[in-house]
Order: sequence, then structure tokens, then C-alpha cells
Amino acid sequence: MKQVNVGMVGYKFMGKAHSHAYRDLSMFFPQTLKPVMKAICGRDRAGVEKAAAQFGWESWTTDWRELATRDDIDLIDINGPSDVHKQIALAAAQAGKHIFCEKPLALSLEDAREMLAAAEAAGVKHMIGFNYRFSPAVRLVRKLIEEGRLGKIYHFRGQYLQDWIADPEFPLVWRLQKEIAGSGAHGDLNAHLIDLARYLVGEMTEVVGMSETFVRERPLPGSAAGLSAKGGADSARGPVTVDDATLFLARFEGGALGSFEATRFAPGHRSTNAFEINGSRGSVKFDFERMNELQVYFTDDAADVQGFRRVLATDPAHAYSEAWWPPGHTIGYEHTFIHEVVELMEAIENDRQPVPNFMDGVKCQEVLEAVDRSIEERRWVRIDEL
Repeated sequence: MKQVNVGMVGYKFMGKAHSHAYRDLSMFFPQTLKPVMKAICGRDRAGVEKAAAQFGWESWTTDWRELATRDDIDLIDINGPSDVHKQIALAAAQAGKHIFCEKPLALSLEDAREMLAAAEAAGVKHMIGFNYRFSPAVRLVRKLIEEGRLGKIYHFRGQYLQDWIADPEFPLVWRLQKEIAGSGAHGDLNAHLIDLARYLVGEMTEVVGMSETFVRERPLPGSAAGLSAKGGADSARGPVTVDDATLFLARFEGGALGSFEATRFAPGHRSTNAFEINGSRGSVKFDFERMNELQVYFTDDAADVQGFRRVLATDPAHAYSEAWWPPGHTIGYEHTFIHEVVELMEAIENDRQPVPNFMDGVKCQEVLEAVDRSIEERRWVRIDEL
């Protein structure tokens, strides 16, 4: 079997998710190219050495520049904080490496466009990590829309609700610092909703938004991992420089209306990534906390049985399901990353661009920045203004 040698930058939350995908891919999708976990990179020597052993990487390094130019590396995987995406991606493209980068693509639209241009000029494959596209239930929504079974689409209604920083004493982790993260709930959570809306309904033409930072100062962190952290030993505090919540409205090219809400201040919502789509012939409802299920309603059902039906998207009729378990045996969050890597490996093998790619990252960044401009200028902003 042909193989793709992977060098990965980042080893925490997304690093673990991506490592799991590379390790398990060939067990369930043996027909694809095999990713080989050559080297993992991180700034902390002890941390990355431990991660390499735990996740199964052949080697480790603390120098991403060395990793990007190694002759035995075909693909650079970037899942570190947002502020490092651009420089690593540009170096990887210059070295002729394929690139898999987590979202958001960059800190700004200008940087995202520069990354896309560099990847296109180098002729390498480039993919962005919008993993929720790869849930079988979401793929079913796409199929229903493409086949016209929901009719003309009228509404996209999306929410991404979390509560992990609702405690005002939760430490000031990097995700709450604009110079590292780029933005808060907007760039982190709304980015996923924007991508799902584009994937399912189409491009947006104009937006209007509002945002708020509810807690403007927090304790400095002593340690942090994933979405958890502990405060330091002293009482030092620092400013929160990103949004805690951002909401916006949008118009789509096809005439549909959209509403988007992203917040980290919704107690009881651990990670409610949900949307509803209404069309002339039916509706669908999806919540990633119940990722194997889709609620479906069709207007042409008989009057005495009309209502939302629960579809369990685990049968072989649904995307990717033949590779997994018998019908009714559900899959989880980690499997969406495996499906991402399936798409990436197939794209490399068939000499095409994977989807979603850096162009999708740029399109998402356009909407994010249009919302930011709308909030700053207190008006509707057209996407083509950017």
C-alpha cells in the first residue's frame, strides 16, 4: 500500500484527535493511502516527547522549521494555536508539502488569502479542519437538499453553545487572548456554523451582528490543556481581549435567511453545535451532542402522521457507515476526524484538492470579518466589501 508520511505541529486537544485519526484510518478504510506518523512537533520538550510516545509517533522535535523541510515528510498537519498557522503553512508550501490546517485558517482574512495563494502557487494539496461536515447525519442533510427533498430553502438557524468559561474565575487561557486566538466564540464556534451553512445552504451575501465580552479580566493560568485550566499560584490577572458571545443575521444568495449564535456563556450546554433548516417541502434538525441522529419532517406526509421523525444515521445507506459497526451501533466525535483524513488521503491519491480546503477557509474568514466590521460600524455589511 502506498503511504503518506505525516509531520504534525501540535500535540494537545486537536493533536490527540488528529493522531487518533491517523492511527485508526487503515483499520477501517484500508482502501485509502496509509498515513504514516513520522514526527510530531511542539514547543515544550517534555510535553511533546510524552505525546509522541502516547500517540504513537516515530519521532518528535521542538523545531517546526526543521519538520517542514524534512525530506521524509509529505504532509504537514497544523493544529497549534491560530497565531502559528500562517508561518507554518507558508513554510510547508515553499517546501512542497501538502498541508492540513485546523480552523480558523488564520488570524485575519489577509493572512488567510496569503496562505491560499501560497498553497496554490506551490501546487500542493491543502485542507482545512471543518470536521463537523463529516458526520453521517450532516451528509444526509446535504443529500436531502441536493435532491430537492426539502424544497426551496428558507431558513438556516444555527447555535453553538458552550459553558466552559462561564465561571468568571476560569483562567485566562490562550483562547481568550486576541493576539493568539484571533477572536473568541466568534472565530472558534461561529466558524463551524458558517462552514456548515455554506456547505448546506450556500454563500452568504450580507450580515449584521453584535457581540459582548461578559468577563473582561481573569486570573492568569498556571496550567491548561484542551478546554480546561487551573489558575496560577498568585493573584495576578489579565485582560480578556476576545468576545465571549457573538450573534449575527445573514442573507444567502439563494434567498434564505440565517441566524447564528455562538457563546461560551450558556450554562448546561457543554457543546451544543446545532442547526435547523426549513424548506418549502420539509425541515431538518441536528444537534452534534446527539450526532448520530437527524430529525426530519416532510410536508407531504399524511396528515395523521405528520411530525418530525428520528433518523439514526448508522445504516449502510448513510455516508461512511459501511466502514463502521452494525446498524444502530453509534460512532463518536473522533470518527469525524477519521472521515476528514479519508477525504485528504483520497484527494492526494487521486490528484485533486480535498474539500473543504483553504478556499473554504478564506470564504469562512470573509464572513467572520464582515460580522466584525458590522459590529464595529453598527450596520449591515456585504461580503463583497471585503
